[in-house]
Amino acid sequence: MKYSSVAPGKIILSGEYAVVFGYPGIAVPAPLAMQVTFEESNSRLETRDSQLRLKWLGISGGEAWEDYARRIILHLERDRAPFRGTVTIRNRLLLGKGMGSSTALVIGLTRVLLGSQKRAEALAVEDLMNPGHSGIDFAVIWEEKPLYFRKGQPPQTITLPKDILRGALLVDTGTPKEATPELVAWAQERSEDPRIKQALITIGKCTDRLRKGEDIRTVFRDHHKAQVALGVVPALVQTMIKEIERLGGAAKVLGAGARTGGGGTVLALHKNTDLILPVIRKHARGVLPLLSV
Repeated sequence: MKYSSVAPGKIILSGEYAVVFGYPGIAVPAPLAMQVTFEESNSRLETRDSQLRLKWLGISGGEAWEDYARRIILHLERDRAPFRGTVTIRNRLLLGKGMGSSTALVIGLTRVLLGSQKRAEALAVEDLMNPGHSGIDFAVIWEEKPLYFRKGQPPQTITLPKDILRGALLVDTGTPKEATPELVAWAQERSEDPRIKQALITIGKCTDRLRKGEDIRTVFRDHHKAQVALGVVPALVQTMIKEIERLGGAAKVLGAGARTGGGGTVLALHKNTDLILPVIRKHARGVLPLLSV
């Protein structure tokens, strides 16, 4: 038997870090995804050839991401007979750069190995693999629809303008040196700092402004300032976004960002993206048009 599943990445329009502390966020599924297939072996013999094999195609994260996939599989095998056959991962997501790749892998593997409706099992593995997560990544990737999210409450489907991300660009600014759980823990340690509190409040208000239909570029500029105040936008990324804003555009880091290293994926907006492409190419590793949400 052969099983297949597609798990999209995610794009947080508003809410990074703030959702961890109970403020609202808005996220949409990305048009880029991971496809996971499982071709089950008919062999019941305890031989090397009958053990589960893993193939990784497309954007690769090397041994670290293959090991991550195997650890997910080990959690899914708990209290079950070992899976036998071949798992193939065809990945189009930037890895470890704020697009929900780790959660997409958890969901994709759960769906092909346990079944498409095993949400509770997938969430249990997510809790183990991504401790301290807010839940927004899991919710939007599992539901595959735009969501208004508040921790501790059921996510709500939200209707956004169809052209809200028309002409948007996904910008690869490099891999952060810190993992998301490390950055979340760092934010939690400083949560009583008045500057941090104000940044979180601002991000929560940005979510409400988007929900009411305010221009996304105006909201993004304030959201970006709040992320800078949180300390999760590296200096080189700040420089790039400042130049984009000077040209009339707007941009923000997606996901956890970084203290050092690259800032992960940046979502950049401009009515005429040709004007900001030279800036992006000067500062970033790569750029991809965001065709739809």
